[in-house]
This record gives sequence, structure tokens and C-alpha cells, in this order.
Amino acid sequence: MNALAATNRNFRLASRLLGLDSKLEKSLLIPFREIKVECTIPRDDGTLVSYVGFRVQHDNARGPMKGGIRYHPEVEPDEVNALAQLMTWKTAVADIPYGGAKGGIGCNPRDLSKSELERLTRVFTQKIHDLIGIHTDVPAPDMGTNAQTMAWILDEYSKFHGHSPAVVTGKPIDLGGSLGREAATGRGVVYATEALLAEYGKSIKGMTFVIQGFGNVGSWASRLIHEKGGKVIAVSDITGAVKNPKGIDIPELLKHKEATGSLKSFSGGDSMDPNEVLVHECDVLIPCALGGVLNRENAADVKAKFIIEAANHPTDPEADEILSKKGVIILPDIYANAGGVTVSYFEWVQNIQGFMWDEEKVNQELKKYMTRAFHNIKNMCQSHDCSLRMGAFTLGVNRVARATILRGWEA
Repeated sequence: MNALAATNRNFRLASRLLGLDSKLEKSLLIPFREIKVECTIPRDDGTLVSYVGFRVQHDNARGPMKGGIRYHPEVEPDEVNALAQLMTWKTAVADIPYGGAKGGIGCNPRDLSKSELERLTRVFTQKIHDLIGIHTDVPAPDMGTNAQTMAWILDEYSKFHGHSPAVVTGKPIDLGGSLGREAATGRGVVYATEALLAEYGKSIKGMTFVIQGFGNVGSWASRLIHEKGGKVIAVSDITGAVKNPKGIDIPELLKHKEATGSLKSFSGGDSMDPNEVLVHECDVLIPCALGGVLNRENAADVKAKFIIEAANHPTDPEADEILSKKGVIILPDIYANAGGVTVSYFEWVQNIQGFMWDEEKVNQELKKYMTRAFHNIKNMCQSHDCSLRMGAFTLGVNRVARATILRGWEA
């Protein structure tokens, strides 16, 4: 099932549980605005090349729309639509005053030089500059984009609208980025894990973890789990996979990856088949890479007791059912990976006030937001007698529906 169908399905289940009016349900599902632009740039060799850029602005009932921009060959309208909708529910679950959006360009950033990426980003910004803004729609980095991409968007946007640091988040620190933003999603995953384990009288210390995906989120989550005394026993990314039943020395693995660009030939563990990582014996499995990795083919073989969805939509609905029957506890993506957007919100607040926080305050506030959101989800689970996923969806959808009604959507 593709991401859009799965997201719509979860939304419909949540709206039934909440007893939403069918007209309101339809209104919440339809995006506010969908933008598709052609971006033509000269390559370094002088030839012209065209890419298609998208921005889906899903809902702004609770505040400016917010969401990442990804550069990936598979960026297409359905996926962007699903992710924009997920952002609407995610910001509502975290209780930050935003709506949802998502964007991207269908390109392979690895095939483009730095100057080509800059030209592409600037052309994309020129095409959408009058549709984004501090109080309208605030982009952020996503797959294939980073702080540098945000710096280019900020610069291009400022040519039209004057100095506007709050127009994007995830910027370099020197341009008004927030301390703690780079680690925020991974750190949020760890706070979410702590909140869930505490419900079962457990803590990270002494538990075994498997991390699938060792990019920004996976590497930060691994590092913080390691610091808290958790045992990371297997890690994988596109370059390979490593396991060590005694626990991997994460700082050493990070150094190795920095030096070689790969997980291969790491001396502190044995290499393994990356496909085996998801079904490796462990207490907690954390998928941090692409969507749809847990599906009906492998769900029955998953041995973890807890799954923390650090990636967007890593579990197919079919896998969800299989895992629930097995008694696996799944912490859903719209809550588990909300640390990034929460610290993006802190960055936006700091930019608007022109007053920056120290890193300790950022992390403290993040822990407060993640812990509070978990307890709100648990309350919804009790009210509606449902799974954590439906608890999170009913919480998010209910908040957006209430804001929509209060604003007078039928007038």
C-alpha cells in the first residue's frame, strides 16, 4: 500500500473513532493548495536540464504550514501529498502551532554538483517565493537536503522579501539556526522511547537495540542510546550492516563511517546481510530509513518487542496488523519522529523574537514536549480503547478538527 493510501486509511479510522461529520472529514483530507513548478537550470557543462518541483500545502487551521523539502528521484505528487498530510497530524500531536506541508524536487542530488544544486534550489525558490513565508509556509530540510539548502532558500527568498530568517528552519547556526536542531529528530526518538519504556517499568539502560538506517536520525539516536547505557547490537545503512551481540561501540563506528564513508570493514563487529537487520533478535527495533520497510513479507519474522518508527511510514498497514497480533508495541511515526519539527518550531520562535536559546534550553523544552505528547496519546488510547497509532491519529485529527470548526469552516 502506498504512503497516501495508508495515511488516508489511518485518518479515516481516526475520524470514525472521533465521530467526525462526513463533510468535515472530506474537508480535512483535501489539501489547501498543491503547487507544481518546472525548474530549468544550466548544468556545469552548459547544457540545460529541467526538473519538476512540488509543494503541497495541506492545512493551516492551527498555524503556518510546515514541512520538509526533499531532493530524491522518487519525489512524486502522491508521496508529497501523504507526507504533507502526515505533517498536519504530526504538528497537532506535538501541540505546536503549525499546519502541514511537504515539498520536493524529483532529482538525484548525488548526480548534481554543489553549484548545480544551488542553481536548482534558487530557481525552485523563485517559483514558490510568494507562496511560502514566515506566517504562511515554513520549509525545512528533508531527505537529500540540508542546512546549506536552507541557506540558499533563505538568501533567495530575502531578495524578494527582505531579511527573513524565520522563513525556513534547519538553517546553519551562523544564519539563525537553532542549537540542537541537527540532533533533534534522533534526540526526540530517544525521549519518545524513554516515555514508552517507562510505561512498562523499563529504561534504555541494559535494553538491546537494532537501528535500521544510520543517517542523521539513526546515528544520533544510536549515539544517545549508547550514552544512556543501551546496547546497540546491530546497525545498517545503504553501505552495509554491522552486528555485535555484546553491543557496538557507537563513537568508534561513527569515526569509522566518517573516515571511510561506509559501515563495511568495521573492526568492532561482524558484517551481516542488511535485510536481516529488521528481523534481528532485540528488545527495541528503530527503523530510521525509508518508508514501507516492514511489510507482509517480513512482519511475521520480526523479533523485537517494541518498534519505534523514526522513519516516515516504515510499517505497512498489513504489517501493522500482523505485528499487533504478535503483541509488538509500535510507537507511531507521527509522534516518534516529531522531535525535528518541534525544534524547528523553537528555531522559528527564536528567529521571530530575535533572541537565541542555549542548547540546554532547547533539549529541555524538547523533552517536555515529547513527554507531554506521549501522555496525551495514552489518554486518547484509553478514551477510544485503541492502539498507540490510533491514539496519535485521533489526538492529531481531533485538534485540527476543533481548530477548523472554531474558525467557522462552513460560513
